[in-house]
Amino acid sequence: MAGVLIFSENNGLALELLTAANSLNATAVSACVINNDEQAQALASRGIQVYAVKNNDLLMADVGAIATAVTQVADKAGADTVLLASNRRGKELAGRLAQAMNAGCLTDVAALSIEGDKILCQRNALGGATVATQCIDAANKVIAIRPRIFEAAAEGGTGAVDEIAVDVKKSGVTVLAFKPRAGEDVDIEAAEVLVVVGQGLNSQDDLPAVEELARKLGGEVACSKPVATDKKWLSEERIIGLSGKKCKPQLAILMGISGQVQFTVGIRDAKTIVAVNSDENATINQMADYIITADLHDVVAQMNQKLG
Repeated sequence: MAGVLIFSENNGLALELLTAANSLNATAVSACVINNDEQAQALASRGIQVYAVKNNDLLMADVGAIATAVTQVADKAGADTVLLASNRRGKELAGRLAQAMNAGCLTDVAALSIEGDKILCQRNALGGATVATQCIDAANKVIAIRPRIFEAAAEGGTGAVDEIAVDVKKSGVTVLAFKPRAGEDVDIEAAEVLVVVGQGLNSQDDLPAVEELARKLGGEVACSKPVATDKKWLSEERIIGLSGKKCKPQLAILMGISGQVQFTVGIRDAKTIVAVNSDENATINQMADYIITADLHDVVAQMNQKLG
């Protein structure tokens, strides 16, 4: 492997990508940073070479132009592998970058390992029913890794920040304004504790007690898809599963969840899973570390009482 280049506009995700890159035993690890001095210094303080692009014509909204810039930086760095974050923008960038680099591409990667000169990537397959191990045979590789799979790289070492010029056309995209996305400002992927409700919840009137429990535990409320899309009890930002978020909390308390694979693919990486269900044979129990067979409404009330 000639070298690995990492890129993400998000400072935290860039540090996670650095940890992933360091696990690959590459001859060199470097980073591409675009119009972000803070990120450049943070990565350099982790002991790597940082290529800083400063170009006011480059807009993050113009993914095609960003792909062109990252391709040129990868060539300068001698990198045959580029690691990106597998969020919405990262996935779009991965496809464009793979085309520009004539590279193979994998997204939603949940684990990396090395076997000889191959990078083995683990990804969900068959709608989340199983995990496949795949690799890219092409000489150049673009790999997008799911957020929160790797820890953020710790400070240590002294790297260098070198400005690099890239040849990109003035963007055809004009940003008129930045507006917050409609909906709740909640990030369940960042939560260390999640209280997750499914269709076993009787009524929307029962949600305040669940929200109280999540608040006392220092966490967030999340849900299965039907609770948000069919019943409209919670916003779609709180959906866990194949069509929602993939979360990796320290603790997940699953209330009234049956255990369909479309849901479990989004929570199975939680460190500790507690399943609360009145059905002792519920499928969700197969993946739980602790099982409480009881009415979830009684459990929520008792937990709130115990927590004070």
